Amino acid sequence: MEGEMTRFQILAPVIVLAIGAMPASAQEVERYRLERTDEGYVRIDTTTGRTSLCRERGGQLVCRLAVEEREAYDDGIAALQKRVEALEERITALEGESAATELPDDQEFEQTLSYMERFFRRFMGIVKDLEQDFDSDQPPQADRT
Repeated sequence: MEGEMTRFQILAPVIVLAIGAMPASAQEVERYRLERTDEGYVRIDTTTGRTSLCRERGGQLVCRLAVEEREAYDDGIAALQKRVEALEERITALEGESAATELPDDQEFEQTLSYMERFFRRFMGIVKDLEQDFDSDQPPQADRT
């Protein structure tokens, strides 16, 4: 009996998942509906209302977008192309700015070196002052030779 409980406990989640998945697949099958016309089929997306015109070719059903959907599709592509062009222009402008400011001219370089030199001279002066203060605070050590 105890062995059967563990099998049930193991199989229960699998059964629940299988049952939960069935309505989703049934909904997906019902999402599209085909209607026969004189020239082929019209596929209707029952969720969005979009339609596609379909014809049989070589034993396969080939669908293409309806005129309104094709226009919306083309408009979406055109909007994306404009965004890409704007981004490319922006990148080009930024690359141009960074190329112009990449290296300083001679005057800026010399000025920067001057600042660095003054900084290090003052820093070394502070270090020397601290060493002198440290040495003067130490009691003299006896020579052990």
